[in-house]
Amino acid sequence: MTDIMPMAPTWAEIAVRLLLTVLAGSLIGINREIGGHTAGFRTTVLVGLAACIAMIQANLLLATVGKSDASFSVMDTLRLPLGVLTGVGFIGGGAILKRGDVVSGVTTAATLWIITAIGLCLGGGQLLVGCSGAVIALIVLSPLKLVDDWLPRKHKAEMVVSFDGPIEDIQNACKELGLRTRFVRKERPESQTSNTMTFELIWRSSSAREQEIVPALEERFMLLKFEVLGREA
Repeated sequence: MTDIMPMAPTWAEIAVRLLLTVLAGSLIGINREIGGHTAGFRTTVLVGLAACIAMIQANLLLATVGKSDASFSVMDTLRLPLGVLTGVGFIGGGAILKRGDVVSGVTTAATLWIITAIGLCLGGGQLLVGCSGAVIALIVLSPLKLVDDWLPRKHKAEMVVSFDGPIEDIQNACKELGLRTRFVRKERPESQTSNTMTFELIWRSSSAREQEIVPALEERFMLLKFEVLGREA
């Protein structure tokens, strides 16, 4: 459990590093798999193993024959694991999707990054640091998610209604539901006899209230469209 990278790790030490990396990746991957996220069990394990193997390879190269114990400062073998960490950044970037104001996949990208860092620590022999990082990551992904759901956020949605009355009637009705409105545009398509009005709705809550908002709006207006645009902290 030492925090000092040994110059000549034994096969037993390498096996322990690999097994701990698989265990950490499995626990974090199962958590993501249960949540139905893109990077699940196998992806997390493979990313962690890639980082661990790269770090083990760098560790083995530190004791290259014909070099002094401090030769890594000249050979710069640690560029290998750092390159893996940079490469995972590109993979994480691909997991992030943006549709309008809605951004998804950020936590997935962060999970891949943290499992890479854990794999680097375990592959380098810093078992205590790596195991501690895995435990903290699991706490953040599981128990702290309840705190994340509890925190109030600002939600936004676009609403399109068919309505011939004054705009104030819609705004007052939305205000009764705890919604702030911003009028966007008013149109009258040729195929319709009523005006089509578009509003941006804003509300703050600890969780999305679309299931409550949409039926309440449908009772008052002819709702043509309701699309969640995103949320802000």
